Amino acid sequence: MSPSIRSAPRPAVRTDFPYETTREDVRIPLPGGLRLYARVWRPVTDEPVPALLEYLPYRLSDWTAPRDWQRHPWYAGHGYASVRVDVRGHGNSEGVPGDEYDATELADGVEVINWLAAQPWCSGRVGMFGISWGGFNSLQLAALAPEPLKAVVTVCSTDDRYDNDVHYMGGSVLGVDMHAWASTMLAFASRPPDPVYAGEGWRDLWRSRLESVEPLIHTWLAHQTRDAYWRHGSVCEDYTAIDAAVLAVGGWHDPYRDTVLRLVEHLDPAKVRGIIGPWSHQYPDRGLPPGPAIGFLQETLRWWDQHLKDRDTGVLDEPLLRAWISASHPPATVYPELPGRWVGEPAWPSPNVTPVPYAFRGDPVLVDSPHHTGLDAGRFFPFGNDADLPPDQRDEDAKSASFEFAVDPEGSGIEILGRPRVRLRLTVDAPAGQVIARLCDVAPDGSSTLVTRGALNLSAREGRDRAVPWPEGATEDVEFELNGIGHTFPPGHRIRLAVSSAYWPWIWPQAASAGFVLDPAGSGLDLPVRTRSAADRPLGFPPPEQSAPLEVVYPETATAPPRPERLVTRDVAEGVWRLEVDPRYGGTRVYPDGLEFTEDALETYTIQESDPLSAKAVSRWTVRLHRPALSWDTRIETRSETSCDAEHFTTVNEVVCREGDEVVFRRTWEKDIPRTAG
Repeated sequence: MSPSIRSAPRPAVRTDFPYETTREDVRIPLPGGLRLYARVWRPVTDEPVPALLEYLPYRLSDWTAPRDWQRHPWYAGHGYASVRVDVRGHGNSEGVPGDEYDATELADGVEVINWLAAQPWCSGRVGMFGISWGGFNSLQLAALAPEPLKAVVTVCSTDDRYDNDVHYMGGSVLGVDMHAWASTMLAFASRPPDPVYAGEGWRDLWRSRLESVEPLIHTWLAHQTRDAYWRHGSVCEDYTAIDAAVLAVGGWHDPYRDTVLRLVEHLDPAKVRGIIGPWSHQYPDRGLPPGPAIGFLQETLRWWDQHLKDRDTGVLDEPLLRAWISASHPPATVYPELPGRWVGEPAWPSPNVTPVPYAFRGDPVLVDSPHHTGLDAGRFFPFGNDADLPPDQRDEDAKSASFEFAVDPEGSGIEILGRPRVRLRLTVDAPAGQVIARLCDVAPDGSSTLVTRGALNLSAREGRDRAVPWPEGATEDVEFELNGIGHTFPPGHRIRLAVSSAYWPWIWPQAASAGFVLDPAGSGLDLPVRTRSAADRPLGFPPPEQSAPLEVVYPETATAPPRPERLVTRDVAEGVWRLEVDPRYGGTRVYPDGLEFTEDALETYTIQESDPLSAKAVSRWTVRLHRPALSWDTRIETRSETSCDAEHFTTVNEVVCREGDEVVFRRTWEKDIPRTAG
């Protein structure tokens, strides 16, 4: 049985700050008359202080409020005005929602930064931080270079919106999160403003939002190669545009961790530092598995003090990259803490890391994986739940072609840090297909722990910006990188590289894919092997601490036992496999201001094991916002479905909104989108 997340240690709560603090909600004006809703925590002082901005669409008055209270008051208590702002069209901000990171969102962000810098309580210097969406737009706004923005802390974010986000992987459509995140954002964008904060005009504002909502998956699927749409907001297009100092933070169990490696490689070494820990898609002070957690707020305070207050905190004396190297561990779907250690690299690429080739052996092998291969992939975005991480990979390995390399039982093991690379010689009898490679750590008892993985849409082999059909029956060599990782293979274990032609529901199956023949004679694996350096020194961080939590109540529901987080079922006669996922974002909670917030989501992914055109993803969301004292009761229900045939993706989305028992909005979208590269 997997260990419970409840055994993970929790951060210490601090209240003895250098400054007393105040809090107020304000509305930030934009050109044209719209106003964005903001919450400002400030230190009690007559001296102007720098401002820190977190800017995202996830509703500061409820959805992110528990997380916000862990950090914004902490920063205020240490001498910063810490500001949380809802993006236009979300929460209690005015306007209507747009696409992810669109030009309007970024232009608004520049206005917010300039407004903050002009306030009498601000020193004129601004920092920006955030995780995921807030980390994305922190980088993107840094690339726009508003004058007051001097420093950024970006966590679990990306510099490449096409190939390192929730939409595509290796040029292939992400079945699991392309669909799931689009359905999540449809539900999120449909939520009403809160009359306690938005005032009497909340209903008109809600209706204007609902009339403008469009499922984001329509746009995302319309751009199946890396075109101008994806280049917008991808700071990898021009790293030199970023002048602000950047602290890039990620976790080995987060899909965005490679961004940290690219940023420390391409940004000015005098203005960038990187940290990659063992974490999931979470701030690394929250104590959510896998740990260990670190004193992230203390570390970022060093960054802010260095760049916003001109104090020499020693943060630039730290190694360019601090990375966690996990020790070998048995497969499990959750780990309260992983074994391992911190290492420091003076540069990236590191002089301590050397690509070591491992040649495949054997005769050519047909790889034609059943289409349900990938059900043991784990969650694309691990959040610290009990069923997030991949279980034992032996079943997946059996559906793949595997190549193994022994680790000397008399040696010291093999330590890797960076992105492994695979080289494959393939013969394909169809114009399209995909190849997935998984690197596993195989213990003497046969258990197989997933270390890292990567994928390639074969039509993207000449570049993500084009779709080039495979000449039927031709043999070609392809190369691609796996996601970055720090891991130690101990003596007596085996390194396994497993290659499959399917990986559902992470990778949407190609219509005409029939597998491929893999020739070991032209194939191999390059591992980024790290040599322990004489310059290695013990690295560590202080223990995590936070400000006092918001007193939110999470009532137990007694109506039914909780459903599984991830449930796989099989119709034996029909060969149909079904994966049900409960993302468990938050459930029911009651806030100190009287708001009762309930949300429930369920994702299902089905496929017939021999039919790539049978793939289907369905997501359902229910959100209720209820204020009993005001007799205010609203409910949002959404249903999103994505399926396919040989020529098209078909999406069906429905939104139903109620105020009390009255349906105030209902709309259904049905759309066929040509399969151009996916």
